[in-house]
Amino acid sequence: MGFDLSSIEDYVANHLRLFILSVAGLVVFVGIIAVSVFFIAVRGAEQTMVPDVTGKELTEALLELQVKELYPRLQLRYTETSRDRGYILEQEPRPGTIVKAGRRIRLVVSQGVVVNRVENFVNRNIDEVRLDLMALQTTAGGIPLLTIREPIMYEYSSERPGTILVQKPIPGTDISGPLSLEFVVSRGRDNQTVTVPQLTGLSISAALELISTSGINFRFTTRERSGSESGETVVTQDHAASTSIPLNTVVNLIAVTPQNIADNEIFGLFRYTIPANPYPLTVRLEALLPSGERQRLITVNYMGGEFTVPYKLPRETVLILSMLNRELYRETVN
Repeated sequence: MGFDLSSIEDYVANHLRLFILSVAGLVVFVGIIAVSVFFIAVRGAEQTMVPDVTGKELTEALLELQVKELYPRLQLRYTETSRDRGYILEQEPRPGTIVKAGRRIRLVVSQGVVVNRVENFVNRNIDEVRLDLMALQTTAGGIPLLTIREPIMYEYSSERPGTILVQKPIPGTDISGPLSLEFVVSRGRDNQTVTVPQLTGLSISAALELISTSGINFRFTTRERSGSESGETVVTQDHAASTSIPLNTVVNLIAVTPQNIADNEIFGLFRYTIPANPYPLTVRLEALLPSGERQRLITVNYMGGEFTVPYKLPRETVLILSMLNRELYRETVN
């Protein structure tokens, strides 16, 4: 019996074709499954609508987000009133936005005002209180929570000058928004006097040091040295040493020029008019030398008016005048 080779070849070809088609079909099927899984994964969780929780209390807002399978991301903010404490100020995304379940929603929650009640400022120094209020948290709109009403009322008392005697509103008053404080402040005892020190004959630097501790109100002028006068000294004062004068009385002093001045130095008179104060405030004049060194010329409690200080300093020195540690003025020596 012989074999029909053509029949065998046809049989093999048919089965090979069937095998190839089966493999191709399987590949297509697997591809379809893979693409379906991919799009299902991309589509993700069920979509939901973001609820409107602005203006609602935090607990209520969290419950609404939980129902929608959404999660909060909280941010806290101070506001102008304590009445909205714990309520939602803003949200992101906006209400009505379609998002995937599981999305985080940013909620801005009010903490109310930074302070809840007016503290007791009585017996404190008004200048210290000013600094404290400047550092106090402002409202969301940038408005200070507590300010001092101007002008302040001053009255004579046995308390140290600058001491707060009376305040309004009284301590413990609830703060529901920006509030203005009214103070009555001590200007010290009436008819206060100071004793004039012996300044004539002192060097300018020694005179400035003594003025710093004596509490007198002073004014300098300068003139050229003459005769046997020592250079850079105080040669005249218009109130005799050891006499008592009212606190605000000006003691006029005359200082003469130095005997020798280097080419890179300059002798001059610093002048600046300080607004009148109800009581002496701490004033400081410093010299910032070209080398970068800082040198104090005088620190004194000053009532206000024309502030004058003689100096001999290197050229390009910067003179810096401060009051209560706040810079008022600066100029360059040339």
